[in-house]
Formats: sequence, C-alpha cells, structure tokens
Amino acid sequence: MLEWLYRQFPTALIARRNLTRTQFRSLLAALGIVIGVIAIASLGMFGVSLRVAITQNLGDLGNELVVSPNGDAGVESITDRDIRQIERVTAPSVSVSPVKQEIERVSYDRRGTPSQAVVFGMENPGAVYTASEGRIPNPFRNGALVGSSIAEEHDLHPGSTIVINESAVRVRAVLESGESFSQLNPDNRVIVPVSQFESRGYSQVYVTTTSGAEANATAMAIRDALNGREERVTVTELGSLIDQINQTFQVVNTILVGIASISLLVAGISILNVMLMSTVERREEIGVLRAVGYQKRDVLKVMLMEATLLGVSGGLIGVVLSVAAGLAINHYTVGDAMAVFRLANAWYVGAAFTFGVVTSVLSGLYPAWKAASEEPVEALRG
Repeated sequence: MLEWLYRQFPTALIARRNLTRTQFRSLLAALGIVIGVIAIASLGMFGVSLRVAITQNLGDLGNELVVSPNGDAGVESITDRDIRQIERVTAPSVSVSPVKQEIERVSYDRRGTPSQAVVFGMENPGAVYTASEGRIPNPFRNGALVGSSIAEEHDLHPGSTIVINESAVRVRAVLESGESFSQLNPDNRVIVPVSQFESRGYSQVYVTTTSGAEANATAMAIRDALNGREERVTVTELGSLIDQINQTFQVVNTILVGIASISLLVAGISILNVMLMSTVERREEIGVLRAVGYQKRDVLKVMLMEATLLGVSGGLIGVVLSVAAGLAINHYTVGDAMAVFRLANAWYVGAAFTFGVVTSVLSGLYPAWKAASEEPVEALRG
C-alpha cells in the first residue's frame, strides 16, 4: 500500500529516499519535532487534568450563596425583616439558614485553659451540614456541634463536654468534613443554638439551592429585594470561585504551552540546518535534475516534501508518546487514566501535531527556495 502511494506521488518517493540517505541527521531533526510535540501536548494535558482534579474537589460549591451585611454602607447586621424578604423571593426548594457569630471563650476540656474562638449560632444547622458522628437535632435547642478538625484535635465525640463562657455544653454531633474552599466549611467550627446569642441581628445568611443556575437566579432575586435604594447586603456566589479557577488555569496553560513551543522553534532551526546542509551536499545532483528538465517548482516540491515528511513522522511519534504520557498524568492526578481522551486534551494533541508539521514546513522553505534557485550550470560546476 505504501509503495503504491509512493508510485502515485513520486515527489514523496524521492523525498523519502533523500532522507534515508542521511538517516542519522534526519533522525536528529525529527527528534526535535518529537520533543516539541510531547512538550506542548503533555503540558496542555497536565493543565487540563489539574484543573479537573481541583474542580472535582470543590464539589457542589456552585449551589451555595452567602448573604452578608455591607459594612461599607454602614449596615452591621441582617435583620429578621431581611430574612423574611429572602425567604419570600426564594423557591420552596431553597434552604435559607440565618447565622450569628461572636468571639467567645472556649475550652475543649473542663480543665483546659480557655481560648478565644468564633462560635456560630444557627436555628437549623441540619439544613446545611450533615453529621459524621451523632445526630443534628431539629429543632436545635441545646448542646453544641463541633467540626471534624476540632473533634480530631481534642478527641471529642457525641457526649463529650466543652466549656463556652464558663458554661458546660454537651457535644451533640461531630460535623462531616466539608469542602475546604467553601465559606460554609464546618471543619473548625463550634455551632450552638441561635438562642444562646443576645444580639438581635444576624451576621450572615447561608442559602443552599439545588443547582448552579438556580443559585444565580436566587442571588439576583435577593439583590433586587434587599438592595433597592442602597446596597445593604453583598451576595457571594461560591460558584464564581470555580469560574475564576478555570480562567486562571487557562492563563497558566497558555503560558506553559508557550514555553513548550520554544522547543519546537529549536526543532525548526535544526530542520533548517539539515535542509541547508542537504542542499549544499546535493548541489551537483540538483544541477543534474535541472539539466534533464526538472523545473524550479519540481525541485521546490521535493525539498518541501522532505521537510513535511520530517514534520509528519516526528509529529506522529510525538502524538503516540504524548498519549502515553497523558495516560500516566491522568492516572496520578484524577485517578482515571482513560480521562486522557477528553476533548480538551485532543485539542492540545492536535494543536501540537499541527504546530510541529507547520514548523517543519516553514523551516524548509528557505532551503527549498535556495535549492530551486540554483542555476544548472553553476550547480554542475560544484
């Protein structure tokens, strides 16, 4: 099949023959393309895999909102009236959880020295958190809930006693570990019933929706309801964090691929050198071809075909090795080697291969033009 193709395209046959006559030199030139393609494709796939791994670890942050008073506008707390307005503009499936917080003296052991800690007050923490040990009561009227990090550090379990402002409080449940990027993360929190606080206003409101789209619509509704004449509250959409991470990784990927592209430019210089040396060494041969009737365009086609074959062969080898590298990268970053076949990865592999071939062809342009421009008489003189 390959020989048939060569017979149909004699230029390719001549180009292949010329390259095999200087196998070691051609191999070194193609090796530069291989390395460049691997560098671009592998770094691109690494960036994609890293972004996917971090996005997966973020979980479902896209459905969370945090409503806070706007201190810049002189608003110090969220009132009961504000809570009622939030509940009025949200769908029945949306969870609205007002939160109070104060700095209290907390000791995790009856005999321990108390330390300053932020204590949170919630009416229904079960709407936001789940328990890894014990049970979150509803309604939540007494006791305390502690985060998993605090429980592990101080060996706390349901039934343990902690001291808050010199009052002994029994631990009702240990909260399941949350997403580290989330403002709702309970790992280092102590939560008590909201009735334990004397302050009337709330410091924040946690809003949990069923989807990112609903979170966006809910955020807009809350802003419209509470920020009429002035911006009284700020609504933080935690899903925007994922968008920012994706945008950051796009920039990082572009920089990495740009750095990797330098290796292809070096490969292009290597091909340019190989083609120029080939032109000098085959000067008499080119003169004979011109003398027997070969046109300038024929010589140009042969030389460009040589550069193309170097680029294609080096690019194909680079693609195979890049996919192998991608299997390893995805295995260790996301735990799924087959994730290498994502569309984003295919784009990087295709772009690396195309860039490799184009670099090779462009590097062969000047030597090809120089060879085609040789006058037959001058070339035969050597």
